[in-house]
Amino acid sequence: MLRYLPLILRNSWRNRRRTILTVASIGVSMCLLGVMIAMFHALYLSDATPDQALRLVTRNRISLTVSIPESYENSIKQVAGVREVMISSWFGGTYIDAKHFFARFIVDTDKLFTVYSELRIPEDQRRAFVRDRTACVIGRDLADKYNLHVGERIHLVGDIYPGDYEFAIAGIFDSPRPSEVMYISREYLEQSLPERRRGNAGTFVTVIDRPESATRIAQTIDNEFHNSTAQTKTESEQAYVLGFVSLLGNVKMFLVGISGAVMFTILLVSANTMAMSVRERVREVGVLKTLGFTPGTILGMILGEACAISLVGGTIGFVLSTMLTGGVGKSPAGAFLPPVPPFQPAVAVACILTAVAIGFLSSLVPAIGASRTPIVEALRSTD
Repeated sequence: MLRYLPLILRNSWRNRRRTILTVASIGVSMCLLGVMIAMFHALYLSDATPDQALRLVTRNRISLTVSIPESYENSIKQVAGVREVMISSWFGGTYIDAKHFFARFIVDTDKLFTVYSELRIPEDQRRAFVRDRTACVIGRDLADKYNLHVGERIHLVGDIYPGDYEFAIAGIFDSPRPSEVMYISREYLEQSLPERRRGNAGTFVTVIDRPESATRIAQTIDNEFHNSTAQTKTESEQAYVLGFVSLLGNVKMFLVGISGAVMFTILLVSANTMAMSVRERVREVGVLKTLGFTPGTILGMILGEACAISLVGGTIGFVLSTMLTGGVGKSPAGAFLPPVPPFQPAVAVACILTAVAIGFLSSLVPAIGASRTPIVEALRSTD
């Protein structure tokens, strides 16, 4: 069939408007499919980084939004294999207005860069953060986005912690992940609360000795508080991140459902396009048979034409999905998601092979019908 490749490519371009629209429809659909596959892979199939594998997160078993007593920290520290425990809570609040959203967490300042050892910050800035309770540290991405510098002040209006707060930027850290995030001193926020609201924690972030101990340590921690009024759920950091995502609903089913709908829709569109293309060329098929082209050759040429158009659309769709996926990773939501590589070979293969498969399947029935049409009947066609 390779000797007919120039003819296949020429036939693919014979109706330019139809070809461009078909390529565009397949490209947009494969772009959406690529984003869905990339997000599914990052959320459910990716492996934890070495630093993430050494961290467990303990939260209230009922919900992420329900706090647990800070006194649990001492009990967690006593579990064999636990190296460090840090309290972390969501601050919320508003910076300028609701459109300027980024993650804001309350943490133990002296433990932050021990627990999250992958974060890099100059030592003098780290010490300033620990020393000044009204200080904060921010990620490099956040600093670049709002043009913030060390020494400037950030004003936040609290909601979970009501009041007006002003924090001095003590340092800017670098992270291998999206870093539109801000960390605030827990000690300072606790003192701003009424007595009845103190002594609670959102989560405990635990650093363990080795990844193999994660299951045992998690079970031991949860068993410790099994009979308490606030039972806990301890899980890996990766599973905890998925807990945030699950607040949106059944994300896994959503991704699978959207992907299936995209494939089915584009299959119908491509089938209709190829049926129209073949119907317009029935007499041409009769001429080709008269010239000696076999039914198998005609079948291969029509299938090749459809696959070529779909291949171009799938490639364009993957390129677009790569750009969109990179944008998601750099958005504020990227701080809550596992790292999404800008280029994933598995996504590229999935998009391109899916596009080719759609082109093949959509043109199979019209191509078989055309290849089996008798010469006389084909030449008499007036379509």
